[in-house]
Amino acid sequence: MDEELTPLDCLLPSGTQRICLIILNQPLDKDYLHILWSKALLRACADGAANHLYNITAGDRDNFLPDYISGDFDSITAEVKAFYADKECRLIETTDQELTDFTKCLAIMVEEIQRRQLQVDAIVTLGGLGGRFDQTMASVETLHHALSMTQLPLLIIQGTSLAYLLRPGSHRLGVNTGLEGDWCSLIPVGGPCQTITTGLKWNLNNQVLQFGKLVSTSNTYEPVAPGNPRKPVTVTTDQPLLWSMGIQRDSE
Repeated sequence: MDEELTPLDCLLPSGTQRICLIILNQPLDKDYLHILWSKALLRACADGAANHLYNITAGDRDNFLPDYISGDFDSITAEVKAFYADKECRLIETTDQELTDFTKCLAIMVEEIQRRQLQVDAIVTLGGLGGRFDQTMASVETLHHALSMTQLPLLIIQGTSLAYLLRPGSHRLGVNTGLEGDWCSLIPVGGPCQTITTGLKWNLNNQVLQFGKLVSTSNTYEPVAPGNPRKPVTVTTDQPLLWSMGIQRDSE
């Protein structure tokens, strides 16, 4: 296998993944924020994400100071910007309008990981899959940019969903953390993908995934006997292929 990853390890208190965290400009889940923040070696906000961080950490803000905030600063409020500037958080203005704040924040994070020589297993993004559909698609587009920016996996988590773009090659995905929901999907966002899988209820046997022909949404995992561990999912693809999966919440 070219790549092995347990996507939801980062949400386990006992998880061992070394991560860096990017927060996007969408409502924050406090539980996710606390566990990811505690694990992160480097923490960043993309523009208006700082507003959400500021609001959700009221009364405890000094323990949630990002390493940097980047963007064109058209979303961050003057009050929030002044607060983090006073706390000596780095404010990095990025004016390139051809790239999203997410992509620009990621570029800075990749540079910082290299500059600090951090040993990192994955970059986790909180937010980016809710709200406006065009912004969700912009998040997926950043996943495509990321393939040429870093070898690190880039995960996007929001609500009960995780998205991760598989690069061409073979992958082994651990899906036995206990946090996995019932559904998973393989979506050929960038173009046709010739795909082989194991570990799914409906596997693909060298089939081509392509919009207008076949897309593997609403799939699930290979059934196992009660008490037995769920088998890993393996995916081989000749082109970038979007993996998404459900996250089980206590309220469900």
